[in-house]
Formats: sequence, structure tokens, C-alpha cells
Amino acid sequence: MRVVVTGASGNVGTSVVSRLLANPEVESIVGVCRRPPALRQPGVTWHGADVGIDPLVPVVAGADAVIHLAWQIQPGHDTAQLARTNVIGTRRVVDAVVATGVPTLIYASSVGTYARGPKDHPVDESWPATGVPGSLYSAHKAAVERLLDSVAAASSGLRIVKLRKALVFKAGAATGIARLFLPRWLPTPVLGRRWVPAMPTFDRLALQVVHTDDAAAAYEQALVTGGAEGAFNIAADGVLGGRELADALGARPVPVPLPALRAVVEASWRARLQPVAGGWVDLAAGVPLMDTGRARRELGWAPTQDAGATFEDLLGGFARRAGLPTAPLRPPPGGELLTFHPTSDPASGATAGGPVHGGAPATR
Repeated sequence: MRVVVTGASGNVGTSVVSRLLANPEVESIVGVCRRPPALRQPGVTWHGADVGIDPLVPVVAGADAVIHLAWQIQPGHDTAQLARTNVIGTRRVVDAVVATGVPTLIYASSVGTYARGPKDHPVDESWPATGVPGSLYSAHKAAVERLLDSVAAASSGLRIVKLRKALVFKAGAATGIARLFLPRWLPTPVLGRRWVPAMPTFDRLALQVVHTDDAAAAYEQALVTGGAEGAFNIAADGVLGGRELADALGARPVPVPLPALRAVVEASWRARLQPVAGGWVDLAAGVPLMDTGRARRELGWAPTQDAGATFEDLLGGFARRAGLPTAPLRPPPGGELLTFHPTSDPASGATAGGPVHGGAPATR
């Protein structure tokens, strides 16, 4: 089986590549990203391409499946750039898949696709996938799902799987996640070493997460489960509310009215003091909790790490300023450089996060 993975150098992509390398059914992998890493891995060919502008037909031609992970969250102030990668880029990937007759497309969807929903009980995949108002990320995710639904209706020979994942964390992505969501002036060890004095909370703060390696296992199961089609919710067991998040950070929870918190976040984003727009507050407050029963039943998938352990793994990465040898995830000077590699036990989910031993530096 030949598999093309777009966004292969990112948080999820590095774990997906590792997972597929350990699968004997996968003969070769093409890792597509804008800045290919200087890595030499038997079975992986790295290909430099921007899905928003570069030719994709030659890249996906002859593939048995395309796993589409490429997505931009930053630069948040450049909405045209984000749309070019996220919406137009996905359209171009789909067009290349259809043009070349690739039989399977697996797309990195998100809980952010869903409309505002309940925080006191989980919903299944039938919940409206129309997005949360105010969030550009959510609008893009919902737009892409509408595109995929129209393509699925018109292309009877194409199997499309949409994995609607919770927040995806691992220690090796700590540096990359910090670049996307934290202000540059904040040293990440403050978070990882429980030095946070207080944390704002609000009534609808209840989040699901999933460990990146468990998410990678879901992609693998979607790939090899031939009858799997449509949407699947992917999340770890457990929910992180304000109390759980504050306890993990060693912080005192401080209740803040949601409109006030959103206004502060939006104003500081507009002033370029931090990278997160107010729409991310709308998203956190709006998205429902997800029921993962379909993925467990039809994909045979189950998380190996719960929500608390997953968040602790990320905090450990923050404490060590950890990263991986790819451009989006590379740690700062003095941070811990980890490696990603195929696991010897595909059922373990432990595909990434060990210290580097003689790894080559990544290119930018």
C-alpha cells in the first residue's frame, strides 16, 4: 500500500508517519509538507509542497490512500492565507485525488466542525456540523466538510473518512503548540512546572483531548478498515473542566464572565500581544462533548491514554521545551529534541517522543 500524508511534519503527521511505518501493509509513504525535514527513514519519501499553490496530481498519482492533515492555524491575522491553505488547499487535494483515481481519502476533521452543543452529555456524529459562530477555524472546518459531502455524493468510487478529533496533544509537539497558541513572552516551563498562580475559567469550560499517538492509531484503523466511511468522533476518556485544568497547572481557578474574557483575548490579539483571537474562546465555549462509540465499534479504536494523562504529557513537554526534528515542531535553543520513529508494537500507540540519538537537524 502506498500512502500520501499531507501535513506530515506536524503534530499529528509525525505520529501518523511513525504508525504507518510500523504497519507491514504499508509499503511506502510520501510525506508532504512545505519544509521537508532532513530525515532519512526507509519507507518514507519527503516531498516539499504547499497544498494551496503547488501541483498535487503528480504527488498523489498511484497512491492507494491520501491522509490529508495539512492545515494552518497561524498567521491568525492573515485570513486570506489561512483560507488558501485550509479551504482552497483541501479543495486542491480533493481534486487531485479524484483526478488520479485514488480510492481512499482520510481527512483531519475536528470537534470544531460541530455547531454549539451540550457540555453535560456527549453527542454522536449526527450532531449538526455547521460550526460555532465567531470562530474562523470552525468556519473553515465546516466548509471543508460540506465540500467533502458534495464530493462523496458525486464520486461513488471514492471512500472518504472524516476523523473529528478533540484537541490533540503530545510532549513532542509542545514547542509547536506553544508557537500556535501562547504568547512569545511566556516561557513554557512556567506551565509545565506548575508555576501558574491563577487561571481564568468560565461556566462552559469543558474540553476533550486525545493523545497524538492515539489519534494516529485512529488514522491507521480508518486506513485499513475498508468499509469505514463518513465521520468518526475521536477523543480520550474523560473531560477537562476548569478545576481539572487549574489543578494540572498548580493554579487557582478564577471565574470570569465569558463576554469579558472574550473581549480581553480579542483586544490582546488585535494588539498582537498574543496569537489567539477571541473566536477561540467562542470555540472552547461552544463545541459539544463527543461520543466516540462509533469509532470503537466500527474501527476497533480505543484510546490508550485518558484526558488527564494526555494533558500531563503536554505539560511535561512544556517543562522541557520539547520538540521534534521538523520545522513546525523544532524546539528552541536549549530545549529537548525528541525523535519520531516506528514503534515495535503497533498496538501500544507509543510511536513518538523518545530522545534523539544522532538525528539530523531539520531544515526550515
